[in-house]
Amino acid sequence: MLKNYNKIAGIIIVLSMFLLILGVKYVLGQDLVIINFVAFAAFSIAVGAIAGALLTFKLHKGFYIFTIGLAIGFIELFRSFLKGTEEFGDLVGILSLFILTSFGLVIGLIVEGILYVMKKNK
Repeated sequence: MLKNYNKIAGIIIVLSMFLLILGVKYVLGQDLVIINFVAFAAFSIAVGAIAGALLTFKLHKGFYIFTIGLAIGFIELFRSFLKGTEEFGDLVGILSLFILTSFGLVIGLIVEGILYVMKKNK
């Protein structure tokens, strides 16, 4: 399944773009402007490129951990948006998406590094 790196990266790009637009436009109720689309596209392309790179270098466990971090980030984004916009709820949602996604990437790379060192020492 994980042999079509480009397709998986493309799916992640489209899905994250869709979820960001859905969250800001319909859940949060904000009007979207061009700069929103540019920011969403930049984030989506970065996430898709990272996922594709993890799969290209055969870091499958890191890919799964990164994807779980991304999913948890989107869940937290929607939870924060649904909770309300009082006291920077929208900003907290976007920041939690960024933080949890980067946390998933770092943990995934640490796990892959530990596995590499363990395999090398055998």
